[in-house]
Amino acid sequence: MSELHLMITITERNLGRKFINFYKEKGLEVSILAMGNGTAASEVLDYFGLEGSEKSVMFHCLTAEKWLDVKRDLQRVMKIDVPGIGIAFTVPLSSIGGKKVLNYLINGDEFIKGEESVLKDTKYELVVVIANQGYSDMVMDAARNVHATGGTVIHAKGTGAEKAEKFLGVSLVSEKEMIFIVAKKEYKDDIMKAIMTEAGLETKAKAIVFSLPVTGTAGMRLMEEINEP
Repeated sequence: MSELHLMITITERNLGRKFINFYKEKGLEVSILAMGNGTAASEVLDYFGLEGSEKSVMFHCLTAEKWLDVKRDLQRVMKIDVPGIGIAFTVPLSSIGGKKVLNYLINGDEFIKGEESVLKDTKYELVVVIANQGYSDMVMDAARNVHATGGTVIHAKGTGAEKAEKFLGVSLVSEKEMIFIVAKKEYKDDIMKAIMTEAGLETKAKAIVFSLPVTGTAGMRLMEEINEP
């Protein structure tokens, strides 16, 4: 039995391309790359040997078995434990919107589906949508029709467009938007289905969607009041 994870890598911006190429060699050809800025205090940067604040943030989906292999070579080949190189960590995925999308995100790796969520007692889920740039409103309109109250959009670039033809049967552009929606767990399936129907692969948005369990929240009182019967 396997588990699915979202791997997040944060490194200096000038090392971003090197990491993307490394991940491609490891079979992780589908990735999302966003730009970010670090906010650590100078003494923290000094401790980790980091310079500057411009970062590359990479997102990949992979199985637990694949993570063990990638982690070993991150340490051995990429020397990620050396101060100044970067960090990588994983978060358990609870669901992915469709078998085609699953095969696309993990590049056809063998995966035996287990129970839906690694974390059972979560009250909220983070719904993550990756869509063509310019279609975040289409995604949010679909989500709001089924209890979603809002979302956050991040501009990014995608890789692995050639794999889209193989696994999804569609062409994808590299310019992407990632939309993050925090929703109550009981509404998550409805939100994902609405997005897949109204902004999915058959639409111009070409959205793919997955979710992650949220273990704690603050500032959600308004959402509680809106969703009360």
